[in-house]
Amino acid sequence: MKETGRWTQLWLAYDSRRDMGNGVYFAQVFFDGFDIMDHRIQNAWAELAEGLERMLGISPVNSKEAPADGGFIVRRQEGIKAEGYGIIQEDGILTLSAADENGVLYGVFHILRQIALEEPLEGVHITCHPDNPLRMLNHWDNMDGSIERGYSGRSFFFENGEILVDERTRDYARFAASVGINGVVLNNVNVKDQATWLITDRYFDKVSEIARIFEGYGIRLFLSLNYAAPLELGGPDSADPLDKAVISWWKEKFTEVFARIPNLGGFLVKADSEGRPGPFTYGRTQADGANMLADLVKPYGGIIIWRCFVYNCTQDWRDRKTDRARAGYDNFIKMDGDYHDNVILQIKNGPMDFQIREAVSPLLGGLMRTNQMLEVQAAQEYTGQQIDLCYLIPLFKEVLDFKTYCKPELDTVADVVSGRTFGNKLCGMAAVSNTGNDANWTGNDLAAANFYGFGRLAFSTSLTAEEIASEWVGMTYSNDETVKQTIVRLLMGSRETYEKYTSPLGIGWMVTPNTHYGPSVDGYEYSRWGTYHRADHLGLGVDRTDTGTGYVRQYHEPNASRYNSVEKCPEELLLFFHHLPYTYRLKSGKTLIQHIYDSHFEGVREVEEMIRVWESLKGKIPEDSYALVRERFERQLYNAREWRDQVNSYFYRKSGIADEKNREIF
Repeated sequence: MKETGRWTQLWLAYDSRRDMGNGVYFAQVFFDGFDIMDHRIQNAWAELAEGLERMLGISPVNSKEAPADGGFIVRRQEGIKAEGYGIIQEDGILTLSAADENGVLYGVFHILRQIALEEPLEGVHITCHPDNPLRMLNHWDNMDGSIERGYSGRSFFFENGEILVDERTRDYARFAASVGINGVVLNNVNVKDQATWLITDRYFDKVSEIARIFEGYGIRLFLSLNYAAPLELGGPDSADPLDKAVISWWKEKFTEVFARIPNLGGFLVKADSEGRPGPFTYGRTQADGANMLADLVKPYGGIIIWRCFVYNCTQDWRDRKTDRARAGYDNFIKMDGDYHDNVILQIKNGPMDFQIREAVSPLLGGLMRTNQMLEVQAAQEYTGQQIDLCYLIPLFKEVLDFKTYCKPELDTVADVVSGRTFGNKLCGMAAVSNTGNDANWTGNDLAAANFYGFGRLAFSTSLTAEEIASEWVGMTYSNDETVKQTIVRLLMGSRETYEKYTSPLGIGWMVTPNTHYGPSVDGYEYSRWGTYHRADHLGLGVDRTDTGTGYVRQYHEPNASRYNSVEKCPEELLLFFHHLPYTYRLKSGKTLIQHIYDSHFEGVREVEEMIRVWESLKGKIPEDSYALVRERFERQLYNAREWRDQVNSYFYRKSGIADEKNREIF
């Protein structure tokens, strides 16, 4: 991870690589049909030149004529899908064809990736286009420089109420573009204080600077919007979406905003959630609020992305029928078809809140007449906070591959959010970003695999988690087989290891309140947040069956019946759907309580093994990266032991059932 300036260059370090016969194609580069003054083309050329120089020691020449042989041609070509590209090598010429400038950028990064991975371009013949129209990163950065649920330093966009624009801004855009990201939400979805003023003259100049940098890398800028902005910026004393004065205020505001900020894609809105005002405040529907804003931004080509994270956050823990998991579906399914065509509903992968294991949200595939996109979290809020290693791409893949049964075919979540199922044009994937101003961007060097992996997966959902991990290791560290296999092994097993020492069988939420790091088994059990495990002296789990909260019926068949049946329910989600006695026998033959004991001891042993595996890389990777990750593993081991001892002791004391293996439980 070579440093440039004060920060690393992640997978774009472009360290020296073996030339697998690729250098011969780049003596001359000819752009055919593209304006070389376009910023995206200029950036593609600059990236290609730097990458070739650093990896292969080649200085390409931008030719004014098509080379007869031994050259590289970038050609505009109709028939290729938007943002897609084709790469063909024949007759001594390497040709990159694209329908648009974004396709050129992605094609150049593809070629640089192959060179970095020491893969020959000879005979290559591929066509590639993004599976998802929108591939976005949501930043939860605040204008004071803090990052909500950020674990890698402070914001590199904001500091002390001011906007930062520098070379780090450009490097971030390069990283995002290299994995196919085409949209970035700049500020925290919980808009407060100075962030409300981002749509005013106070910040237009700086926001515009960032928007122009992003535009040069094929990225549209989005802002999180304060739904109550009229009240806070001197407008009407209301935010009622049907109030003519409110509509007039927003109309005038959007005219100003789109005139001042180039390349603005639209706005992300969180309303009626966790204390935020919204349409419900005025007796209106979510569709009323979203559509009002959408109609006003439509003349500028803008879209409104409306989060479905709406639930009762003042729940009474004594109430066993009110179920937070039901809230998203209950609040949005009745309005399916009511949203205008430039509104997208952004839906978390699970019905709760980014747990290490939970069921897929039934809104995904439940909504059939509404634009929708999947929201995941690369920031590891509930999965180790970039201290504990937790490669999240296997989790994202599970969600994408989930069969919703909304149609006889093309019914997976990947089909739904790509637009293949219902023919939606506005859809895709978004991830809460895991970057900050730490020198390595993501706190833990290995956590950068989640940034890289999300982008690659959003672009090509058919990629496997292992393929993505292997790419990232080769580009970030080296193509040495020992290094690659070792780190890929660590990444691929990390999610299951984290799950073993934290949350048994889909129950989740046994975390320290507020920080969400480390164990506190009853931390949320008597809270207002609706996040319960319902453990008593006989058993644990939440009954979401027909005889419980009825949540299972939000799914299409056969998922509804499968989850409703304790015998058919996938065991990894058993306690998410069922309250079961500690003596219940799993398919392994173990009792539920013994599984809890065993899995937590196994999780700690696996972290100890992860440390031994990492230590085998000493001297094979840069010492600074080795030392940083080694220190993170030490913290993870402490954390895993604490989880093991607190969780096992808690359930031993609840159940009074001893560990069959007589291990130390407190």
